[in-house]
Amino acid sequence: MPQKEVLQIHIGQAGVQIANACWELYCLEHAIQPDGQLYQGYHSRAVDDNYNAFFSISTAGKCVPRVVMADLEPTVIGNK
Repeated sequence: MPQKEVLQIHIGQAGVQIANACWELYCLEHAIQPDGQLYQGYHSRAVDDNYNAFFSISTAGKCVPRVVMADLEPTVIGNK
């Protein structure tokens, strides 16, 4: 079966806030740490690689989300 890829685009303050919550859940569901590293114990024994639909793997081995967040107010992006 071909590999699927998902790119999400979130615009505006509400979009960015929803995206932050969404990506936190994606990381929890796919055992990815906040710094992009995979949890060692989970992925060493699992054959599920569905996280590849939402994340690209960098050359350093970190998971990078496929997401674009845009807002005209610079203080929204990067705040928790």
